[in-house]
Amino acid sequence: MAGTENFNPKQWIEAISSHGHGGHIGFGYHDHGDDWVELALPWRKELVGDESTGILASGPIISMMDNATSLSVWARLGKFRPQVTLDLRVDYMRAAEPNKIVYGRGECYQIKRSIAFVRGIAHHGDLDDPIAHVAGTFINMDVTA
Repeated sequence: MAGTENFNPKQWIEAISSHGHGGHIGFGYHDHGDDWVELALPWRKELVGDESTGILASGPIISMMDNATSLSVWARLGKFRPQVTLDLRVDYMRAAEPNKIVYGRGECYQIKRSIAFVRGIAHHGDLDDPIAHVAGTFINMDVTA
């Protein structure tokens, strides 16, 4: 898939879903558009930060949002390119509810030379009731671009 046109986020996630960090956390593909990708993170006991509340730790949600926003850059470009998270700010609005799937929608709203600008929302199925907002940038690491 690397270097090909018509990047498909669903195929990408399905191909890597059992590998690495994302595979361990367990998030998967949910939906996508021309400049956005939405991932889904099912609730799992292993991801809970405080056993007395059953609330997911922030780390898995942040990781999912980093991936969703990164994938949104490739969706907008229509191809894979090597890139690195330059900045990702996360503003938590509330805790994720126990035993519920957390969805992470990332959107790439601008690409300038080597920097892509992204934003996103973590939610339980209602974009108007966010768990967290994210905003960030990715830098293109392909020196031939």
